[in-house]
Amino acid sequence: MLGHRALSVDDYFTILKKRWWIVIVPAIIFAIVGVGLTFFVQPEYISQTLVLIEQQKVPDNYVKPIVSEDLNARLASMQEQILSRSRLQPIIERFNLYGTSGMGMDGRIDKVRKDIQIKPIESQIARTGGLPGFFISFKAGDAHTAQQVCGEITSLFISENLHAREQSAQGTTEFLKQQLSDAKRNLDEQDSKLAAFQRTYAGRLPGEETTNMTMLTSLNTQLEAATQALARMESDKTYGETMLASQTRDLPASDQQKVQPQTQQAELTQLIAQEADLTSRYTEDYPDVVSTRRKIRELRAQMAKAPAPSSSPAPVSSAPKGPEPANIVSMRAQLHSLDMGIAQKKRDQMNIQSQLRQYQDRISSSPTVQAEYKQLTRDYQTAQGFYDDLLQKMNQSKMATDLERRQQGEQFKLMDEPNLPEGPSFPKRGAFLGGGLGAGMMLGLLIVAWIEYRDTAIRSERDLWAFTKLPTLGMISLTADAAPQETKSRFNLRGRRNKAIPANTPLMNAGR
Repeated sequence: MLGHRALSVDDYFTILKKRWWIVIVPAIIFAIVGVGLTFFVQPEYISQTLVLIEQQKVPDNYVKPIVSEDLNARLASMQEQILSRSRLQPIIERFNLYGTSGMGMDGRIDKVRKDIQIKPIESQIARTGGLPGFFISFKAGDAHTAQQVCGEITSLFISENLHAREQSAQGTTEFLKQQLSDAKRNLDEQDSKLAAFQRTYAGRLPGEETTNMTMLTSLNTQLEAATQALARMESDKTYGETMLASQTRDLPASDQQKVQPQTQQAELTQLIAQEADLTSRYTEDYPDVVSTRRKIRELRAQMAKAPAPSSSPAPVSSAPKGPEPANIVSMRAQLHSLDMGIAQKKRDQMNIQSQLRQYQDRISSSPTVQAEYKQLTRDYQTAQGFYDDLLQKMNQSKMATDLERRQQGEQFKLMDEPNLPEGPSFPKRGAFLGGGLGAGMMLGLLIVAWIEYRDTAIRSERDLWAFTKLPTLGMISLTADAAPQETKSRFNLRGRRNKAIPANTPLMNAGR
C-alpha cells in the first residue's frame, strides 16, 4: 500500500521485518563487487613536501627589500612559469610519465599539471596577511616516481624564487643607475645655468638688496663730500688767480712782458697735460674733454695775437726768461696744485656718480632678476632633490642586490624532503566497501518500495478507509475452516453489543 496511503513508523518496521532480505542481499553483493574493483583500478600515490618562507635576515630598517610584490601573486606567477611546457616536458621525458597511457605529449603535460597541487599555508596569526609556507604534492602511479617528481618540482620552485629575486634586484639597480645618470646630467645643466646667472647678475641677486642700499647711501655721502671739496678748491683757485693777476699788474712793464708769456705757456702746458689725462679715460665727446680742448684753442689764439718782444723774434715758447718774484712763483705753484686737486676731485666725483648709477640700476632691476633667480633656483632644487632621492634609492638597491646574491633575503626553505608514500591514496578499500554497501542498500530499498507500491491487498482498517472512505463496523479474522460460520456476536465501533450477523453479510455501514 505504499503508493495508496501514508505509512506510519509501524508500517515501515513491518515492511522491513517482512522484506529485510531484499535489502541485505544487494548490499552484500555490491560491497563484494566494490572491494573486488580495487584490485583492478590503477593505484595512485601522492608524495608531499613542505616549503617554508624565510623572511629577510637583515632588518628592513637597514636594507629595504627590492621585491615588494604580494607573495600570493608571486607564488601564482612562479607556478605558471614552472607549469609551462618548457619546464614540464624534460621532467616527463626523464621519468617517462604516463608513457604507457597512449596519450600524446600535450595530453601528458595536461595530466601532469592536474596531478601537481600547490597548497598555501595561511597564517594563523591575525592581521599578518603573510604566508608561512606552502605544500607541494604530486600524484603518480608509482610511489618512487611520485617522490622523485615532487622533489624536482620543489627544486624548480626554490631555484625560480632565487633567480626571480636576483633578476628583479639587478633590473632595479640597472634602471636606477640609468635614471641617476640622467638626473646628474640635468643637475649639472641646472648648476651651470645658475652659476652663469650669478656671474651675470652679481650684485643684483636676492639677499643683496640691503648691501646695495648701504653702498648707495655711502656713495651719496661721498659724492656730497667730493662736491663740497671741489667747490672749496675752485673757490680757492679763483681767489688765487685773482691775487696772481693783481700781483702781476703791480710789476714793472718790462717784468710784465716777461711774466705774461711765461704764465700763458705754463697754463697751456697744464691744459695739455689735463687733456691727455682725460682722453686716456674718457671718450672724445666727454664734456670735460671738450671743455679742456676749447680752453687750449682759446689760449693758443691769445698767445698768437700777443706782440713779440722787439729784442728777439723768437716765439712765445722761447721768450726771454728771467727770475720771477718769489711770491708770484709761490702763487703759481699753489694754483698748479689746486688745478691738479680739482682735476682729481672731478675724477673722483665722476667715479662716484658712475658707481651710484650702477647701484641704482641694480636696485631698480632687482625684482626682475629675483624672479628669474627664483625660477632657476626652483629648477635647481628640484633637480638636486630628485638626484639625491635617486642616489639614496640606488645605494639601497645595491645593498639589496648584494643581499640577494649572498642569499640573505627572503628564501624558500625546504623543511621536509618529499615523502615516499607507504600506501596508495586511491583506491581506498574501505571507501569502496562503504560505497558498495550504501549502493546495495539503496537498491534494496528501491526494490522494496517498488514491491510495496505494486501491492494492492487490504490488510487493515486503514487500507479499507484509503479505498472506500467509509468507517468499518467490524472485522472477521481469517480461519482455516472451509465452511463459513456465523459469528455469535459483534461489536460496533462504539463498543455496544449487536445482534448476530450472518457471515456472508458485508460488515460495512452503508453510510448510516
